[in-house]
Amino acid sequence: MQTSNATSLTSRHVAVIGAGASGLVAARELRREGHQVVVFEKDSQIGGTWVYTPQVETDPLGLDPTRQIVHSSLYKSLRTNLPRESMGFMDYPFVPRAGEGSDPRRFPGHAEVLKYLQDFAREFGIGEMVRFECEVVSVEMVDNKKLKVKSKRRRLDGDDDLLDEVFDAVVVCNGHFTQPRIAEIPGINLWPGKQTHSHNYRTPEPFRDKVVILIGSSASAIDISLEIGGIAKEVHIASRSVADDTCEKQAGCDNIWLHSMIESAHKDGSVAFRDGNSIVADIILHCTGYKYCFPFLKTNGIVTVDDNRVGPLYKHVFPPIFAPQLSFVGLPYRNIPFPSFEIQSKWIAGVLSDRIVLPSQEDMMEDVNTLYSTLEDSGVPKHHTHNMGDTMIDYSVWVASLCQCPCFEEWRIQMFYETVKRLHANPKTLRDEWEDDNLLLQAREDFSKYI
Repeated sequence: MQTSNATSLTSRHVAVIGAGASGLVAARELRREGHQVVVFEKDSQIGGTWVYTPQVETDPLGLDPTRQIVHSSLYKSLRTNLPRESMGFMDYPFVPRAGEGSDPRRFPGHAEVLKYLQDFAREFGIGEMVRFECEVVSVEMVDNKKLKVKSKRRRLDGDDDLLDEVFDAVVVCNGHFTQPRIAEIPGINLWPGKQTHSHNYRTPEPFRDKVVILIGSSASAIDISLEIGGIAKEVHIASRSVADDTCEKQAGCDNIWLHSMIESAHKDGSVAFRDGNSIVADIILHCTGYKYCFPFLKTNGIVTVDDNRVGPLYKHVFPPIFAPQLSFVGLPYRNIPFPSFEIQSKWIAGVLSDRIVLPSQEDMMEDVNTLYSTLEDSGVPKHHTHNMGDTMIDYSVWVASLCQCPCFEEWRIQMFYETVKRLHANPKTLRDEWEDDNLLLQAREDFSKYI
């Protein structure tokens, strides 16, 4: 990988799919690099998953392909699980701003994040690049160097306007919190209770006085278990991340128990856990994450989603055969989301302008295969391919060095890891008590360059 010696930058016509956080920053970085950008957004406003709606899907598990899909998975009470200082884009700090309905808390509610993204789009004139209520139907390669994008826009008479356009490149930023992943439970087809996925969770009221089994151990699972625990009869958390003999009451909670994973479900309404216990439950709530989904991509099977591995992708961004014309922003998780989107977007913009040179297709594929072999040898399941974890910093530093731009500040990294540690140790107090005032002071000092 190297920086190009080109004396002038190439300007390309680029389509960005999605106007959530990743799409907005991608559009900004592409235009900063001199590209002409069109952002396709099927909603009527920017924000992606941060646009709250009380609407839920008709299929509570999200398995029916004919259902009306709701993009957002926000629940009404959601507050960020990262402090706003570490969460914001690096040159546009996420600080409290004056205005009606502002939420000055360090861990604000979802409406404050949406407002931040709206302010970001307004500050950098991104709205003028967005086509609202315009859904991408297909993306396919034509002439080996171009991509044809077919989109549709609903007219007032109910019919669709269809449009075919050819772009030099497409950047996929459609998010990955819409298509539910469901736990496989032996005997579930005979079990008479109700099932739903956290994608369709908005408020705890449907769980009042119920015996609930919640599957999962992520941040949303922790939040939701505590919230429904306030009105449910019992909440039993089933987690793959604990030992098979685990069965313990959660500290400070009279009606919440932590179990090992579910062993089986039965037609008498009972559910057995690997710890040997069995309960009769009313509802199973799957807080089991989401599947990457790109129904519009037509690549003849070259780019696939296999057990939630999107690939083959060079460094989680470029499919070697279609690089640099096709790229993805925001696939990695267990990282610092918005700043990570920003760095990936700078890389894509620089590659498309010929300022940054990608390795050969062969070298990129070799790198992908090496990653896959390393994960397999380490016992990492395929569906965790995009889980950054301990590799987050090295990855981001590497990408930033290509772009010749700053990477995450040290305070931001420390703040992130301290917050993750407290999330599991003290989930009830995470958002309102902290001991990182020294990091907060460093953040505010850095922010003074931009405010």
